[in-house]
Amino acid sequence: MPHGSPLVTILVIGLSLAFVLGTIANRLRCSVLVGYLLAGIAIGPFTPGFVADQDLVPQLAEIGVILLMFGVGLHFSVNDLVSVRAIAVPGAVLQVVMSTICGMFLARLLGWSWGSGVVFGMTLAIASTVVLLRTLQEHRLMDTQRGHIAIGWLVIQDLLTVMVLVLLPVMAPLLKHDPHAAMVGPWQLIIAVGLTIGKVVAFIALILVVGRRLIPIMLHYVAHTGSRELFRLCVLAIALGVALTATEIFGVSFALGAFVAGMVLSESPLSQHAGAETLPLRDAFAVLFFISVGMLFNPVILFRYPLPLLGTLAVIMVATPSLTVVILRILRQPWRTALSVGAGLAQIGEFSFILAALGVQSGVLAERARDLVLGASIISILLNPVLVAVINRMNDLLDRRARLRTDGTERESPVAGLRGHAILIGGGRVGALVAEGLRAHDVPLLVVEEADTQVKALRGRGIDVMLGNAADPGLLPLVGLDRARILIVAIPDAFEAGEIIQQARGLNPEIDIVARAHFDSAANYLLEYGASLVIMGEREIARAMLDYVTHGATSGSRVDPSSM
Repeated sequence: MPHGSPLVTILVIGLSLAFVLGTIANRLRCSVLVGYLLAGIAIGPFTPGFVADQDLVPQLAEIGVILLMFGVGLHFSVNDLVSVRAIAVPGAVLQVVMSTICGMFLARLLGWSWGSGVVFGMTLAIASTVVLLRTLQEHRLMDTQRGHIAIGWLVIQDLLTVMVLVLLPVMAPLLKHDPHAAMVGPWQLIIAVGLTIGKVVAFIALILVVGRRLIPIMLHYVAHTGSRELFRLCVLAIALGVALTATEIFGVSFALGAFVAGMVLSESPLSQHAGAETLPLRDAFAVLFFISVGMLFNPVILFRYPLPLLGTLAVIMVATPSLTVVILRILRQPWRTALSVGAGLAQIGEFSFILAALGVQSGVLAERARDLVLGASIISILLNPVLVAVINRMNDLLDRRARLRTDGTERESPVAGLRGHAILIGGGRVGALVAEGLRAHDVPLLVVEEADTQVKALRGRGIDVMLGNAADPGLLPLVGLDRARILIVAIPDAFEAGEIIQQARGLNPEIDIVARAHFDSAANYLLEYGASLVIMGEREIARAMLDYVTHGATSGSRVDPSSM
């Protein structure tokens, strides 16, 4: 198919096809990632019809990785990373080593050398950053302890990968038993490792010392210009510029560079605004990442190497998650954390492709090994949402059992004795204000919240909180809906709120339900699902302003300009 503008063609055909197939996957109750991957396979070189530019798509996908990791950094402070270091550092290192050993033994069973086995095993030990982060976002785990451990785990894996990418060219003669291997001395290895560690430390120190001062100053200056376009452009320039600097000057990956930049910016009051401005581009380019992965898949691999492919998948989807669960349990983490992190790591992606390509280029790996890595990656990404769903169901069962039993003795339900109480779904910015107002009026209250940080904050103020996702069909029956006075759905996600309202209306057709929305379409959607009242923030702001103009009084908050 002739096309004079490959960039425009890729964006139009790739994103349109991803939308169609992603919608179909969603209707079939599969992860939308399945649709994106199938879109990549459809426009790849191994299927008939249009073939996208195989050099251009991965470059666009890199932008998605950068923006995604930058967005994660915006919600992940230095303190969050430090708080999980005792778990993430030893856990990730041990998991990578053990998974690599499993891959090595599989390579030996396939008749490959030990050197090839080391590189092959390493490619199977590193999870895809994009896939795991999308999983955390979809299941709203980013702000939980589980999410923090998973992100810290990814950072350590990223650092280990950078180290291997630097050492592999130096070690290649030794790994492939080249006669010139004697030229590789211990000092060369020490120097290579030292330079790599030094570059990473220098980059992080530079960003933490200089970037912590310079980046917020830049954003605040641009924000005071009042130009939303300039602010958005400044955020993108920071994310992409720091990532490129990290790679070109310090030899650090794009992903790690962008993550550190976002983490530094997270300390600024403008971090939430910066995250909101980059969200549309982040999502669009993340889709291109999955398309680029799908383009690499050759379905012939399924028939050419069936048993080796199954063995490779076993290492990725059985050995690695099992090892992760055991390691986290040894580190005294609860089952729900161990199972969630283990399931999230049961896939491989972008770093595995880079490492496999370098292994082939260095002569350590054969083309067959790269085909197995690519094939196993696609299948693991396709199956990972299923595994995560199963693990979430197991966690729900564990949570329910924990609510009813503590140390082998029955305990009362959190809502035991509550009658005429208000049930508040979501303890975020809006929910926290509602909770304080209800407490001031002595209204019995139970909050349902899934973010560990919010749960701790609410409990610290003496508010009863049930930890969990209210959209889980097994949770709402536990909050005493049949005895409650009102249900307040304060979460911003209209689709999730609709599920909660529909379930609540089925459990108690008479209960009053109040929800929030940002758009007329969302308000109509929630009303159709059974909400008694839907409040739109913009309308309430307009009403308060009109009250002040017409009556000279308002219930809104006054802001002292000198404090800004």
